[in-house]
Amino acid sequence: MTRTTTRLRVAGAIAAAPLLLLSWAAGSARAHGAPTSPASRAYGCSPSGGSAATAACRAAIAASGQNFVAWDDVRVAGVNGRDRQVIPDGRLCSGGLPAYKGLDLARADWPATELTPGARVTMTYAATIAHSGTFRLYLTKPGYDPAKPLTWSELPAQPFAEFKDPPLTNGAYHFSAVLPADRTGRQVLYTVWQTSSTPDTYYSCSDVVFAAKKTPKEEAAKGGGATASTTPRPGSTPAPGASASASARARRTAAAPPVSPRTGTAAADSTPVASDTDPGSGPSAPLLAGGAAAVLVLTGGAALALRLRRR
Repeated sequence: MTRTTTRLRVAGAIAAAPLLLLSWAAGSARAHGAPTSPASRAYGCSPSGGSAATAACRAAIAASGQNFVAWDDVRVAGVNGRDRQVIPDGRLCSGGLPAYKGLDLARADWPATELTPGARVTMTYAATIAHSGTFRLYLTKPGYDPAKPLTWSELPAQPFAEFKDPPLTNGAYHFSAVLPADRTGRQVLYTVWQTSSTPDTYYSCSDVVFAAKKTPKEEAAKGGGATASTTPRPGSTPAPGASASASARARRTAAAPPVSPRTGTAAADSTPVASDTDPGSGPSAPLLAGGAAAVLVLTGGAALALRLRRR
């Protein structure tokens, strides 16, 4: 009787494992997207982004009371293009959401991506759930002070690039645009994704640093091309092959087709999202982990059932 009851329990656990996985996956699929390159503050400070140990990210996590696992969920419903009326000054990076208020901290040490003024930048915007809609890219004005809260007055009235319904490739949108040529030092690349398939609008701040524009001779010595490279994290060591990967991204960026300064054109970039994130991270990592857990449950359950049958 006891053996029969045990076998029934094991069989029930094995049968329930796929259902538990499906339930977990459905619950984790409520978030939708954010830039991973140049990395948004939410993504950079998340467990997947690799910058959570920096002073700025630690302060943001403490202020928000969360570690930004849902880095792709800074969204507000019902805005419908009225961003400047709905999102308050000083709360642009969080979209005015209390759970993300740490992203609004005014400080000059946020992990940043190095860019070149007047060069082309290719953004990778990871989409954990795809939506149709329009992306608008803004860059803070010359003279922006990162030690002060970000306000709408610090952003131009019009975006420097706009993309409608770009193609989704390998779990991300990729689009390329020419940066304004008159920026120096630290700035914020502010991205607004207004979806048309839902009532939601997504907001993100990507910190960037503009180096002095190089002469053609300096660019040739560097290897050519304008790239967006993340500022090394304190104490980090470049992984083997990192330089080659950066050079490959530089060649793809330099070869991207010309775009209008305002409207832009979606880049024909098929780079997987994983190449712009840390190994084992990115939108698909939780699902892969959940799948592995389910396999372990099934395998362990089957072995236990076989052992009981032999007794």
